[in-house]
Amino acid sequence: MASIASPYGLKAVNELGGLPYAGSTRSFLINPAGLASNIFFGQVVATNAAGFLTVVTTTGADGTTNAFPAGTVGVFVGCQYVNAQGQTIFAQYYPSGTTGVVSAFVIDDDRCVFQVQANGSMAQAKLGENVFFAAAQSSSTGSTQNGNSNSAVSTTSQTAAAAFRVVGFVDMVGFSTVGDAFTDILVKFNPGQHSYSNAVGI
Repeated sequence: MASIASPYGLKAVNELGGLPYAGSTRSFLINPAGLASNIFFGQVVATNAAGFLTVVTTTGADGTTNAFPAGTVGVFVGCQYVNAQGQTIFAQYYPSGTTGVVSAFVIDDDRCVFQVQANGSMAQAKLGENVFFAAAQSSSTGSTQNGNSNSAVSTTSQTAAAAFRVVGFVDMVGFSTVGDAFTDILVKFNPGQHSYSNAVGI
């Protein structure tokens, strides 16, 4: 039972329609001069005007002020870089300020379904509504110990424009059921909140 708040960001589950998620990712570069932010496994990321990957710092609560940027490409799931000793590192998260050639791995399929925890209880009636992050992602919305995001979505769901659509619940005995204190749900990016379904360029 999901009775404890233990958010973990976004975890890929399957494709919209039920096909299994095959683990496919696309590689993006992080600015070789360094990015002044951690990027944690399970965080939403975007490409900026310079063509480099960065963490999304809006909640996605609406289609305007808090919308995800036009360059939003998906969910970060690790990176590869060469450290000062010349060793190739495969990392769960990107440590702030890391320089050199850093290849980030991103689940960029805009039809991918993700599992995420809500910051409170969500009832069956929430199915089909829109949700957004409970707090903006940042260098502190994750763990440098395990590299994972600790972002959750808000229970303040709505019919108005927002980042994600609730497409299901994680109904797993011993883990989570509908209406648990911190319900685990299934979501997908809404059209316009992901670069591949947004006609606006960067």
